[in-house]
Amino acid sequence: MIGAAIGTADGRLAEAERIRRLEDPGRDFPFYRGWPIALSGPQWLLVLTGVLVALLAVAFPPAVLNSGLARMVPALLLAAVPLAALALVARSHWRVLFGPVGWHEIKWMILFGLLNLVVSMSVGALLNPFVDFQSNAAVAGIADQAAAEQWFLFIRTAPQLLGEEVITILPFLALLTLFTQRLGSGRKAAILWAWLLSALLFGLIHLPTYDWNLIQCVVIIGIARLVLTLPWIMTKNLWVSTGAHILNDWSLFSLQLLGAGLIAAS
Repeated sequence: MIGAAIGTADGRLAEAERIRRLEDPGRDFPFYRGWPIALSGPQWLLVLTGVLVALLAVAFPPAVLNSGLARMVPALLLAAVPLAALALVARSHWRVLFGPVGWHEIKWMILFGLLNLVVSMSVGALLNPFVDFQSNAAVAGIADQAAAEQWFLFIRTAPQLLGEEVITILPFLALLTLFTQRLGSGRKAAILWAWLLSALLFGLIHLPTYDWNLIQCVVIIGIARLVLTLPWIMTKNLWVSTGAHILNDWSLFSLQLLGAGLIAAS
């Protein structure tokens, strides 16, 4: 059975195991070694199937969900389906992915949201002479949309970005389980591999969005994902990485609208 119950029963992280200067003192990651429960291989497979189904629902929505307020449905399903799959095998323990939000958490949301902007723009600027970047069709024409459509984009992206965090962190935890319980890796090495591979997967699932531009998805989006996963590793609280992701994307939308406004006024 994957995830044999080792470590403390209440999920506390031993100081010797903690990645200093990165992980907050306190609880460990859930599920990978028996806290709050262990998940078997077939159970993890069911959870990852939920991730795949959610991705397909967003990538290939039925025509009835392609217009009006119905466009909110795929965005909601991206988080709801994988979390439902997790709840099916972990019952109420799925809630352990989320924690309280106070000033400490808000501080990290803002810091990592801004850090990701700086890192993404810097990497993009370095690669721009060598790579033909593709735009995201969903936001490329935001400046030309009516105000109601612009507001709807901001609103719709909030649950969708929560979903993007869910479909990243659940594979992260599955990989963490695989490396520690099946492959015999130490905790810190397993975290590193789960961090890198979940970011790679996140980049690859964006290939259809960016016209199959491999370098853009693996390098730019993959590096951005590495940054956005850090607050999860630090706090073990999905709200923190979600908040950072939302602030990052909303800032990009706002900069695009501001730039278009300045051009129009000139």
